[in-house]
Amino acid sequence: MFGGGPAKVKKEEADDVDEPSGASKPKTEEEDPENEEPDVEFQPVVHLTEKVDTKTNEELEEQVFKMRAKLFKFDRESREWKERGTGDVRLLKHKENGKTRLVMRRDKTLKVCANHYVVPDMKLSPNVGSDRSWVWNAAADVSEGEPEAQTLAIRFANSENANQFKEAFIKAQQENEALFSKSE
Repeated sequence: MFGGGPAKVKKEEADDVDEPSGASKPKTEEEDPENEEPDVEFQPVVHLTEKVDTKTNEELEEQVFKMRAKLFKFDRESREWKERGTGDVRLLKHKENGKTRLVMRRDKTLKVCANHYVVPDMKLSPNVGSDRSWVWNAAADVSEGEPEAQTLAIRFANSENANQFKEAFIKAQQENEALFSKSE
């Protein structure tokens, strides 16, 4: 057991042709279960026949600007930036009243993470230490239901995209300035 005896020699057995178990029989492709394709068909439990139209309240708006970005909001209690979501930030111009608003939805869930008009008193300022992000104060962001004032920051993939956003944002502010002054 512990190396104290003569070495045991393994006997090589000749192929048993008439072995009843069939263990030494060579397998053909038809008998090999690993190569076999299962013939299984599943029927749906519930049949979806009715297509439901979902209203996003964006049907009467024209998309002016769209770009992928990451949105952050400043949490005043903890005094830090919290990620709000990643997705396409869009500037939507209403076809009837002409007002432009900023809307951003998260990628997979499509939940709204920013929704507010681009008003003239918003100041778009560069974020400290980054040429590809902007910070602004939204007086009435309604993404979480009730309108509330929030400080938002948005970060793009590169500074070129960030500058395109700034140009579109300022243009929307100028267009909205004339519309908001008329309505007052």
